[in-house]
Amino acid sequence: MALEPTPITPTRRQQLAPGEMTILEHLQELRGRVMWMAIAVALGMGVFFVPTIGFGAVDLLIEPARVAHPGFKPQYIEPMENIVTYFQVALLGGVAAGMPMIVFQTLRFVAPALTSSEKRWVYPIALGAAGAFIGGMAFGYFFILPPSLGFLLDFGSSIAEPNIRIGNYVNFVTRMLGIMGLVFETPLIVMGMAMIGVVNWRKLLGWWRFAIVLAFVISAIATPTIDPITQSLVAGPIVALYFVGIALAWLVRRN
Repeated sequence: MALEPTPITPTRRQQLAPGEMTILEHLQELRGRVMWMAIAVALGMGVFFVPTIGFGAVDLLIEPARVAHPGFKPQYIEPMENIVTYFQVALLGGVAAGMPMIVFQTLRFVAPALTSSEKRWVYPIALGAAGAFIGGMAFGYFFILPPSLGFLLDFGSSIAEPNIRIGNYVNFVTRMLGIMGLVFETPLIVMGMAMIGVVNWRKLLGWWRFAIVLAFVISAIATPTIDPITQSLVAGPIVALYFVGIALAWLVRRN
């Protein structure tokens, strides 16, 4: 009796529709995207490893404390503390410089899941995210750090003189700047959530009261002062960013 041929089972690749990828191929693409992000951050860090630029950046971070407390000079008590701080500032600068590439590669990774009308937003969002992050850091530097440091350095100064380690100071400043950079991404985050259908502009508009309360909560955390004017200066832009996000959500999905 003749043996029947064994049926050939199609591979996962053969089962996929044109343009689709296997999980392994997705992981390989993700690895490539992450490598490009890392290269962008490394190149940005390389710029800050130039002593003039690197030490200039550290001095720039200390300047708001000098404005709030003339004569302020941080100290270091460990041999490696200055070097670690220098690397930390270089990393922050590298992330800020590489932000366009980070956002671009992230959007390129998710682009296959987007419609043709949504893909046209990839480049504008990448540029907008980079600009928003840098703008948030600038806002934090000029409008949040001076009053915050003024309050913290003067509080109880008649009892104890502030002698702050440079590592602790830079940690505080970079954390504040990083938080404000992320806060300024709010409109684009809202826009992205609207694009994938998680929220819509009508629902967001109905939450405006909660957004105002949350903005003042964030302001109270970011600016440890009891001055209502300073807190309003911080909360106001956050509320404005929320409404910008609503406008962008309406722009990409008007239903």
